[in-house]
Amino acid sequence: MLLIYDFAAAMSEKDKSKPYRILSLDGGGAKGFYSLGVLAEIEGLIGCRLHERFDLVFGTSTGAIIAAMIALGMSVDEIHAKYKEYVPDIMRLKTPAQKTAKVAELAQAVFGDKKFDDVKTAIGVVATKWVIERPMIFKGSIAQAHGRKGTFLPGFGVTIADAVQASCSAFPFFEPKMVTTGGGDEIKLVDGGYCANNPTLYAIADATHALKLEHKDLRVVSVGVGVYPQPKVSVFNKMYWAKYLLSVQLLQKTLEINTQSMDQLRVILFKDVPTVRISDTFEQPEMAADLFEHNLMKLNILRQRGRESFAKHEATLKEFLV
Repeated sequence: MLLIYDFAAAMSEKDKSKPYRILSLDGGGAKGFYSLGVLAEIEGLIGCRLHERFDLVFGTSTGAIIAAMIALGMSVDEIHAKYKEYVPDIMRLKTPAQKTAKVAELAQAVFGDKKFDDVKTAIGVVATKWVIERPMIFKGSIAQAHGRKGTFLPGFGVTIADAVQASCSAFPFFEPKMVTTGGGDEIKLVDGGYCANNPTLYAIADATHALKLEHKDLRVVSVGVGVYPQPKVSVFNKMYWAKYLLSVQLLQKTLEINTQSMDQLRVILFKDVPTVRISDTFEQPEMAADLFEHNLMKLNILRQRGRESFAKHEATLKEFLV
């Protein structure tokens, strides 16, 4: 008999006090280094690993990688070390096949054969069904299900490695990801950013509609990747890079529009849910970066900016989390 860990029951047993804390992490490729800067400071503030303080962690694309590592109990320093090791190598590769293979290598190295019943806190990993153009959200607990509980499997029976890779498959720069569910369905998936690059709305829906929690009892921390000037086209190979950069800019603009529209909806629909949104805009030319940035010095600067963005919200975050 399959044993499914019920996080709602566990929460009620270990701590009936409020609030219920949610962490939501945007997509944005290499710009996830900014998110890691924010999270490093949050971990320092609370004095423990993030899975010990947050009851639900949602992530899309690069945010899905980070969310999954958090949910498995890794520290932010450990996550940052993996990002430094893998992300620049992924982003400097040229072809979709090369990028996809390197992400698969990262996913296998970090997650192995772990599945969604191995997580230490509730999780949501957002991907997009390519054929029917709908979201597919991998969850760890039956308590998060909005329906079809009779056939629920944590993460649809898919490994965390495959789910995370699907969430990061930003077509056409990465190849789509085929997964086979525990029910035997074969599904083609692409990047979760095409449906919810900012997954905060989905996380709140789980808390309010599936878990039946009151709006006033939630505390939501929504972390973006920052907004930066577009990199300039190099004078070398200018015709090729101009075409490539235009495609990257189109993808990035699509994801940023999605991010902002989802946050606007969040404000309209859940304006009474206490929420901190951390994602600053940087206009200095030297901050130019996109989701395929692979210069580790530049990525380290993004991480520093994330730490600085935390400082602007430190008082509220302390009230939410400590």
